Amino acid sequence: MTHSSSPDTSGPIFVAHEGGKLESVPSKPLRDRKDLSMLYTPGVADVCRAIAQDPQLSFTYTTRRNTVAVVTDGTAVLGLGDIGPVAALPVMEGKAVLFKHFGNVDSVPVCLESGTVEEIVEAVVRLAPTYGGINLEDISAPRCFEIERQLKERLDIPVFHDDQHGTAIVALAALINAAKVVGRDITSLRVVIGGAGAAGVAIANIFRRAGIKDLVVCDSRGIIEPQRSDLTEHKRKLAATTNPLGLRGKLGDALLEADVYVGVSGGTVPESDVAKMADNCIIFALANPDPEVHPTVAHKYAAVVATGRSDFPNQINNVLAFPGLFRGALDSGAPQITEAMKVAAAEAIASLVDNPTATQIVPSVFDERVAPTVARAVSELA
Repeated sequence: MTHSSSPDTSGPIFVAHEGGKLESVPSKPLRDRKDLSMLYTPGVADVCRAIAQDPQLSFTYTTRRNTVAVVTDGTAVLGLGDIGPVAALPVMEGKAVLFKHFGNVDSVPVCLESGTVEEIVEAVVRLAPTYGGINLEDISAPRCFEIERQLKERLDIPVFHDDQHGTAIVALAALINAAKVVGRDITSLRVVIGGAGAAGVAIANIFRRAGIKDLVVCDSRGIIEPQRSDLTEHKRKLAATTNPLGLRGKLGDALLEADVYVGVSGGTVPESDVAKMADNCIIFALANPDPEVHPTVAHKYAAVVATGRSDFPNQINNVLAFPGLFRGALDSGAPQITEAMKVAAAEAIASLVDNPTATQIVPSVFDERVAPTVARAVSELA
């Protein structure tokens, strides 16, 4: 990748990242020969023999019990695209900081050179004995779907692609409360999702599981429906499970009298299309840094507006979901994170807003109740 000019590294952002954002700190003291013989040889051999006989003991006597691998190949990093694994490392370090701060979960960035689906799956499977869970991050669609599917089949620890399911969990939490604000049953809403990548597919799936039936998904070419001949495999599945009215055409056609628009695609939705939505509608424009519908436009037509940005009300932020989700999965020894756990996590997040309003449909990311509440909801289903 070439750059037209060198970045100015003198500013506070670069200073904050100097030396990275993580360090290793022993959890046991090493003071003398006795400690050395207990923590390392010869004492450690007793623990090794026990684990060799019963590998599950690794979750009691090693860091596996509280450590997640944050895995990426750098192919879909934030809004930056395919910038590669080395350039993705600051993001993965940041994710590890969030895991620790919000969920007290230790995590290690694992940035892999991009390869085939099978190569990435094999690499993660071979690394997995070190970890209690795998958090997939910033891997491009559609390969991310197959990578997650294969890893879930081959591993007996939780595997979770946060770009898909973290976004979907928080979007459902927000919609549960937005529906209360507008006085609607969530299952009665007519929903349009703009974007059929990782987040769009996961949002569609969790919305359907939550009971929403009138759901349409659009990609850059328009409404996803069975008559289209250009659909990839994951879009063919969407065509078979969404769009019950058989709509055809562009996003603007789907938005006619729609109650909800969820944008996870980037680009800009014309105001003339937004104006077609039903009265008292809900708009979640989640692209960062530029929402598909800017809040100043959205507020002309919508009763509730959310974005992915921290400088507007109602930020749909994955950090509300993944720390508590893994906290609950690790604490309960769950071998996987199920669809039911994801819905329960969304309901738990929504429950923390006692009286939802147009400007508060999700709790603050700094609400200390969030991760423990989500963890309890997940643990109960393990």
